[in-house]
Amino acid sequence: MTVFYSDEMTGLYATPVSLPSGGKVDGNVRVKRATITLASQTTSDTIVIAKAKAGEEFLYGVITASATLGSSTVAIGIAGATAKYKAAGTFTTANAPTLFGTAAGQTTLDADEEIFVTIGAASLPSSGTLVIDLYFSAT
Repeated sequence: MTVFYSDEMTGLYATPVSLPSGGKVDGNVRVKRATITLASQTTSDTIVIAKAKAGEEFLYGVITASATLGSSTVAIGIAGATAKYKAAGTFTTANAPTLFGTAAGQTTLDADEEIFVTIGAASLPSSGTLVIDLYFSAT
């Protein structure tokens, strides 16, 4: 039987040991919380929700809305890649925390990033709260 190692464990078992960057092995988890008061923000608006720092690595996110977002969609990303962390999607169940993330977003950042929400399809509701937590690892 062959034993295979994940990319992270290959470096850990190498001689000399070579740990991956970004705190992928035994790293510290940092959460960046964004609380947004829903107020009919339109599809031409963006909402800045976090600043990620060089050397951090995105793990996953959790989005929770106190009310349905109806037909509006939200994407989470950066300038030039507005869906880097979450592709545009609807959230129609209130108070149901939903995990999100993309494999492409799980790389160690070379530079700081301003992360924002892009609103699509329809305006956000006129009332309620949207909470977005972004989890990053770092050394």
